[in-house]
Amino acid sequence: MVLRGATPADWLIVGLGNPGVRYERTPHNVGFLVAEELARRWDLGRPREKYRGRLYEGRTQPGGPRVAILLPQTFMNDSGRAVSPARGALKVPLERIVVVHDEIDLPFGDVRHRMGGGLAGHNGLKSLKRELGDQVFGRVRVGVGRPDSTDPEIVSAHVLGRWKQEDWEVTDLVDEAARRVESIVSGAIELT
Repeated sequence: MVLRGATPADWLIVGLGNPGVRYERTPHNVGFLVAEELARRWDLGRPREKYRGRLYEGRTQPGGPRVAILLPQTFMNDSGRAVSPARGALKVPLERIVVVHDEIDLPFGDVRHRMGGGLAGHNGLKSLKRELGDQVFGRVRVGVGRPDSTDPEIVSAHVLGRWKQEDWEVTDLVDEAARRVESIVSGAIELT
């Protein structure tokens, strides 16, 4: 008997961002850029609309780990409502979720990884914790820099405005973050 439904995945990669053309080329959507780069590198084909997001599925290479890449199509502060059902259907343990997101507390170009940690006021991470019931999931934090002000409107304009860096600098940043995720999925580096 063949069971219909989602194929379990070894890893769920979540790229955080906001849907819509207005947000496409903004620092807040760097998670989407990295996720799409990984789907291209792993030749995962076209995404399907599923779990309130765009879902890519496949293997990193022949015989490699099964991966699912989700770009929630909810707004950032509601992204957990896409990730939680995807995680359940794909049967991915919490520690095998890797969330790629912008990080204003890191200078532009700095990419760091870790398991769990604080939420640092990031509304996407808050939503994930609320919907997943815990914050012990992997993260690839992509440094987009902080403006010279703590005023919430200026900070918001910084992450939701166009990149101030050159296109090649953004491409290099996305490449570095994608390599970091590849290293995590392959086991070359461990989330701690």
